Amino acid sequence: MGGDHAPAVNIGGAIGALRYYPKLQHLYLVGDHALLAAECAKQGLDLGNPRVSLVHAPEVIGMAEPGAKSVRRKKLSSINIAMEMVKDGRADAFVSAGNTGAAVAAATLKLRTLPGVDRAGIATAIPNEYGLCHIMDAGANPEAKPEHLVAYAVMGTAFSRNVLGVKSPKVGLMSNGEEDEKGTAFTKETFKLLKQTPGIHFVGNVEGRDLFETDLDVVLCDGFVGNIMLKTVEATAKAVSKWLKAEIKGNPLRLCGAVLAQGAFKALKKKYNYENYGGSPLLGVNGVVIIAHGSSTALAVRNAIRVGMETAENRVNSHIEGALAAIAMAPAANRE
Repeated sequence: MGGDHAPAVNIGGAIGALRYYPKLQHLYLVGDHALLAAECAKQGLDLGNPRVSLVHAPEVIGMAEPGAKSVRRKKLSSINIAMEMVKDGRADAFVSAGNTGAAVAAATLKLRTLPGVDRAGIATAIPNEYGLCHIMDAGANPEAKPEHLVAYAVMGTAFSRNVLGVKSPKVGLMSNGEEDEKGTAFTKETFKLLKQTPGIHFVGNVEGRDLFETDLDVVLCDGFVGNIMLKTVEATAKAVSKWLKAEIKGNPLRLCGAVLAQGAFKALKKKYNYENYGGSPLLGVNGVVIIAHGSSTALAVRNAIRVGMETAENRVNSHIEGALAAIAMAPAANRE
């Protein structure tokens, strides 16, 4: 029921996931039964399919509603009921394009955080010259502490290594300069802790341009900075695309050239299009939670389901717990 175009795109994403992911054993569609059944009939999703079923949730948390308050007030919302299914072990992953604050609050309240994790963080993928770079945190924890970012570094490393197959993920700390002494009191303290943290490949401070130009796998920041940075990147990509189209259409010669370069334009669009990356894992909670974009299309929802499958299949939380336990057991001398 979540997202700007629900439930149509969610049903469309479900159809795509069932078609393209044979490993998907079962998909639960949680929401208003009558509305979902009608949309399934409209799009041709056969509810007699043994791999899919509807779970009734009479309440919906709207996109503009306050997250934590709505989770407590609307106990029969689709977000609450779906999260309960993960908590009880009936489902392996939760996927939603709905209210991010509500999803984070429900996950924190119902699933709790992993041992050694105080605050969960959203890891959102940004394409760059070398592959994918994950911004963490992209909005779950706007008032983070230095120790929270250390946990993000460990969790982001575990996700990059075990889901994306990066052997030695490179971790950078977002600051206003690459020099060690740059930054605020918050980033300076975080820098000091990261330098002392075993098990991560910390490359130091990075700047905004490094998101695209530098070989990085995880970029650390608090949720306030991360969310602004992410939305700025998305808006810039849309603006450049719009301006480029306008310039091309305004000149016949450019239009001819664009036809010849059509393949390059399609490849570029595929690379920067968020739909292909699906959703962002909420790392640090005791379960698999995937946060999809509020304006997700059916393709984006399908890929968010894929990310949930991959995260669960690769047992990322077990790797995170192991890494955090190893740090806790490391000799005190290594952290001085």
